[in-house]
Amino acid sequence: MTARIAFDDLEKGQEIGQRRIELSRADLVRYAGASGDLNPIHWNEEFARSVDLPDVIAHGMLTMGAAVQLVTDWAGDPGAVIDYQTRFTKPVVVPNRFGTAVEASTALTVSGRIGAVDHDARTVRVDLTVTAPDLSAEGADPATAAPLKVLVKAQAVVRPA
Repeated sequence: MTARIAFDDLEKGQEIGQRRIELSRADLVRYAGASGDLNPIHWNEEFARSVDLPDVIAHGMLTMGAAVQLVTDWAGDPGAVIDYQTRFTKPVVVPNRFGTAVEASTALTVSGRIGAVDHDARTVRVDLTVTAPDLSAEGADPATAAPLKVLVKAQAVVRPA
């Protein structure tokens, strides 16, 4: 697979896109099984509250991986991403919601912009903005809750074609 973007067409400040990623408790359980991270803060509401969390929270690596997907899709080749790092600032709270099936109860919003261009290395740094609704208050509504930055300094270095 090769990158579908050309280095010479890129400039600082250029937007690479935006996406919304809905999350449910079922997503957390699936991720726990796939990753082996079975910490009960990711699936057991009573336990999460007992350690002073507002509710069950998403895995940090799930959040980080979901965010960088914007970059890999834009680049057209996951191998074009040569570095990725971030800092976790706020937990992504995932309340329990279900009707006839488990439903998404929160969402990440991810947007990306080129923050730097290194002409010598022929790489670009993509800066990501990653938010989720502030669901720290009991009964907070994801549709109207203020967005919280859940990752900061989320940066991917990409070597395009």
